[in-house]
Formats: sequence, C-alpha cells, structure tokens
Amino acid sequence: MLSNIMKWISLAALTPLLCAADLSSYRDFQLGMNLSAVEKKAEMAPADVKMIHQRPAVIEDLQWLPRRFPGPSPETDPVKEILFSFYNSQLFRMVVSYDRYKTEGLTVQDMIDGISVTYGQAGKPGDEIVFPGVYSEKVAVIARWEDSQYALNLVRSPYQPAFALVLFSKQLDTSAQAAVIESKRLDDQEAPQREAGLLKKRGDEIRIQQEKARLVNKPGFRP
Repeated sequence: MLSNIMKWISLAALTPLLCAADLSSYRDFQLGMNLSAVEKKAEMAPADVKMIHQRPAVIEDLQWLPRRFPGPSPETDPVKEILFSFYNSQLFRMVVSYDRYKTEGLTVQDMIDGISVTYGQAGKPGDEIVFPGVYSEKVAVIARWEDSQYALNLVRSPYQPAFALVLFSKQLDTSAQAAVIESKRLDDQEAPQREAGLLKKRGDEIRIQQEKARLVNKPGFRP
C-alpha cells in the first residue's frame, strides 16, 4: 500500500519527465494558466468558480476533487483536493491537500523524498507561510523548492493531520496579496455607507409594506 502511495507522490507533478525540474507546474496544471484553461483541464464549469474579491483586481478560487479528473483513480491517488487561486484570471497559486489516510505512515522525509523525484533537492525551510483558507493561519514550512520565479512549500495542513503542498508564482502572488489588502481596506472604508444604505432600503421596504396594508385595511375599518 505504502509503495503505491509513494509512487503517486513521486509522480505527483508528472507532466513529461523533461519538465521534472519545472517548479511552475503540478501534474497538468501550470502557474500562469488562464482560468478557462484550468476549467477545461479539470473538466469543471464556470459555475464552480468562487468569487473572492472583485476589486482592485478579481480574485477567484476553484476547488478540484480527484474524482472529477481523468488520471489516477480516487482509490490510489493520495491527493484529496487542489485549490486553484486566480489573479485577474491567471493561476497564481495551487494548494494541494493530501488525503490523511492515503499518506498514513509516511514520514516527513518520505514526503520530501517523493516530491524531490520531480522537483529536485529541497532547500532549508526556516520560516512560515500563510495557509490559504477561512482563517488564513500561519504554518511552518517543512521543505521548500524554489527558484527566482516560483516557490513550492511542503507543510502540514492546519485543518487536519495531513500534508499539503503550496505552490505559487512569486510575481503573481505578490500582486494578488496586495490586491486582497486593498480590497479589504476599501470594504472597511465603505462599510458605514453600505450599512446606512441597507438601513434605508429596509426602512423603505417597511414603509411600502405598511402602505399596502393601509390601503387594504382602511376601507373596512369600523370603530
């Protein structure tokens, strides 16, 4: 069982072997791809895309599950899911979450060895990264593969006792994070105005409802 799991982890990013040192890709997906290309390869639809932010740049997520992708069967594939993130329709990050049961018994070194078959020798981690998710928690980097353009980080998922791989384009990730910060700033800045608008809308709805009720009830009212 473990030998089969190690085989899939070792071949996790298997595009042609000539691309073995290409840190921009995972399996058939490549950082920088446009959203429609990822949808096509993953056999997913535009309706599956989740909008995260609309300004000052469009940030979107697409969650892929192995059973929806041609390739290793769900019974042998150690990947539980991949979260694709897009900056203005360009794939800037992939978060590969491994199934805890299909990697059970594998040590950190086992994971590093398996991934290194594809990406080369790992560097020393020595820092933390934010794990994309609801709470954006920081996690320690167990091992890192990187060059001037891309970074690939092996971490432990903060949500379950399992490993995860976080790949991103340094340039696009920097732009995306700046856009997220600005979007939150704009939301906070406009919050009072939005709240006032919602209160006014609700007040208008109540007045309209009362007026309709008045037109119905007034003619028949007798003291």
